Formats: sequence, structure tokens, C-alpha cells
Amino acid sequence: MEPCWSKFATQMYHIFIKPLLFLLSPETAHRTTVSILKVIMVIPGSKMLVKSIYGIHDIRLEKEVFGIKFPNPIGLAAGFDKDAELFEELGCFGFGFVEVGTVTPKPQSGNDKPRLFRLPQDESLINRMGFNNHGVEVMAERLKDRKPGLIIGGNIGKNKLTPNENAIEDYEISFNALHPYVDYFVVNVSSPNTPGLRELQEKAPLAALLRKLKELDAQMGSHKPILLKIAPDLTNEQLDDIIDIIQETGTDGVIATNTTISREELKTPKDKIESIGNGGLSGKAVRARSTEVIRYIAEKSNKAFSIIGVGGIHSPEDAIEKLEAGADLVQIYTGFIYEGPSLIKRINKALLQWKK
Repeated sequence: MEPCWSKFATQMYHIFIKPLLFLLSPETAHRTTVSILKVIMVIPGSKMLVKSIYGIHDIRLEKEVFGIKFPNPIGLAAGFDKDAELFEELGCFGFGFVEVGTVTPKPQSGNDKPRLFRLPQDESLINRMGFNNHGVEVMAERLKDRKPGLIIGGNIGKNKLTPNENAIEDYEISFNALHPYVDYFVVNVSSPNTPGLRELQEKAPLAALLRKLKELDAQMGSHKPILLKIAPDLTNEQLDDIIDIIQETGTDGVIATNTTISREELKTPKDKIESIGNGGLSGKAVRARSTEVIRYIAEKSNKAFSIIGVGGIHSPEDAIEKLEAGADLVQIYTGFIYEGPSLIKRINKALLQWKK
């Protein structure tokens, strides 16, 4: 029965659900999906049904990374559940962990619309959302009563109007507010959509930020791993600096990578790309560069810290490529949109064969 349900669900997504969602603007499609999932998942038995279709429970998929035991190595990247309003529902689709955010201390509306664009020919997205979210207090309130079992990461950033010289205070506020409620933290200094944010990836400000968060964590009484999310556009010299900083500050790992500002080798016509304008590119178009960054960091650091690989994972082969390059865990986002929730199960099934 289960394989038949899985095949039916996959066909339904590609034949019916995805074409309908792609008739809507990307942001409208996202909000519609969130609303529908919220309604469906309150129906008695619906969560168990979704878990039975998409979930795989196998001890061979378990992996312990930075002191946390993950039921499987496939996570949902930040950006899909910005305000922690859907993490329990999303967890039913077989994810080993869900990352919420990016969240900022104060609510902010983000950049002007339209700010999310599909590139179907490249199976990619361009976004310039600008950390739109309801603020860390709202997120903390939603996470207070979460049920045990699903691993949650908290992705934190700074408000747009906060000058870089005061950025540490923003990260400190969110860190303190979420510390009791998340399992690990991600420091986002690599989004291209907040002016000046990527300047925080420079050696001095980044080291100061990570040291401060490590100090705060040491004062909390319970340790929460801290990871740094980096851009794919860094040079090898900048990546060397990142490796040094991670090791010097005792940061637990990196997430490689965020979206790219590059527009190289796209199939989408150049005039359409130019009409879209600025933003971070995600999806298949960033797969190769993301893997390059993972491999470089893993080799140059001699795997001295944990790596979560993200960027262009649209198939089991893409996920395995990241793991073979040196990632301990992987995350999907754009692939989740283009391939549907069956992608998680397909990857996990492939990993069971890959591990043999």
C-alpha cells in the first residue's frame, strides 16, 4: 500500500499541484501552500498519513553531528518557514530537521514586491526578500510549545536599518530569545539582500560576532551549536579566513552555501535576467559552486568542523555529491519546490543504498 500511495502523491504533485501553483506568482504560491497545509494538517489522521507516505524510519539513516542525533541527514533550509509557523507540518514530510528564519530582532516587511522570481529553464529561483519576518518575539512564542522529536535550527540575522557597527547587538537579541527553544543556531551574514550584510563576513567583524555568541552560549547553562552560513561567492582566500575564524572561535560548523549573486551559464534569456534585477540565485544553477565550496572547506580544514551542504539539490545524486564532497548533512529548498516533497524520501532511499 505505501509504495502505491507514494507514487500517487508524486504524480499528483507533478501533474496537478505544481502546475497550479506555478500559475500563481511565487510569493502567492508560497502563502497559498502554507495556508492549505495548515488547514489539511488539522484533519484527524492527516499528519500520520503524510508521515506514512513520505517518511522513512531506519536506524541506518541516523547521524550524530555537533552533538545532535539526526534521524536522517536531510533538512529543510531556512527561508521556507521564516516565522516558525509551519515547522511541525513540514516535519511530517520526512525531514530530519527544519531550519526556521531568517529572523531579526524587530519585525520588518522586507524589500518591495515583486521580490521572488522563478527561472523554470534553470530550475532555479531569484529572491530579494530582504529578511521579511514578524520578529524574534513572535518566533520564540511559537516555538515555546513545540513537541519534542523534530530538530529545529534557528537562523538569525540583523535588521536592515541596524548599522553594521551595531550588528552584534541584533544577533545577541535573537540568540538570547531563541536559545531555550531551538536545537542549533545559524548566523546568517551571507544574504545578498540586506545592504552591507556580507561585509560582516570580513575577518575582524565576523570573529567578533562569533566570539560574542560563543560567550553567550557558555553563560546559558545548556550548549547550543552555532554554525555560520556563508556565501558561494567568496574567494579561496576568504574561505581560508573563514576556516581560520571557525577554528579560532570554536564555532561548530558552516552551512555552505547561501544564494549567489552570479548569473553565469544560465539558460534563461539574458533580457529576462536583467529585467528581474538584483537578488540571490538558488537552485540547480548554484549546485556546482556550492559543492566546490564544500569540498574546498572540507579539504583545507581536514574536516575539523561540521558542514551542512545546501545549494541545487534536486535529486538523490545531488545530495550524495554534497556528502561525498565533505558535507555531514544536507538541506533542500528550491529543489523542494521544483521536485515536491517526494524528493526527501527519494534521497533517503538512495542513501540507504549508498551506505551499503
